Amino acid sequence: MWVSDLDLLDGIDEQRSWREDLCDGAVVLRAYALEYEADLLAGIESVRQAAPFRHMHTPGGFRMSVAMTNCGACGWVTDRTGYRYDAIDPLSGQPWPQMPASFVRLAQAAASAAGFTDFLPDACLINCYEPGARMSLHQDRDEQDLQQPIVSVSLGIPAVFQFGGDTRADKPQRLPLQHGDVVVWGGPARLRYHGVLALREAMHPLLGRRRINLTFRKAG
Repeated sequence: MWVSDLDLLDGIDEQRSWREDLCDGAVVLRAYALEYEADLLAGIESVRQAAPFRHMHTPGGFRMSVAMTNCGACGWVTDRTGYRYDAIDPLSGQPWPQMPASFVRLAQAAASAAGFTDFLPDACLINCYEPGARMSLHQDRDEQDLQQPIVSVSLGIPAVFQFGGDTRADKPQRLPLQHGDVVVWGGPARLRYHGVLALREAMHPLLGRRRINLTFRKAG
């Protein structure tokens, strides 16, 4: 029920632990990104100016409730021709903005803390959620090298992250995520289904009514 999901968020700021193991290959690093906060927010703004957020459409024509942009050597895109990575922003016809150095430092440090060394992301999908936006359960499987982990950084208003199993039918764990939390999964957990429940109304002092999610991948 939605009420129980909200209860998950109560008091999380006062009860942080640095690391929470979810399963073999998956961890939550609580508040891990806070020391990078200023650089991350500056980087997001620079990317947004070059490649604005937009609501993409799925191959079936569904308009996604989450606005997206990308930075790095390639970006994840979806339209009626399918899901894929592309070096060119279809909105501008130009290459995606370069990934800020602070993004790379955080992604590599978080991956290493979770046990994945030598991670070098070449793509960062930036999702912008507002209250009511959600992400249905899915797998990240469009990348060429599935041996590399996923590093997911939460900024802004709280969210409930669903971390499921190897099939869509597996009941997912529901994990409250706050500003600065990082989830890393790879190895035996790399193809776990995951998603985000619809965000409730909230306000963050730096990002207002928004949740920004940075998802780092080795796509090429």
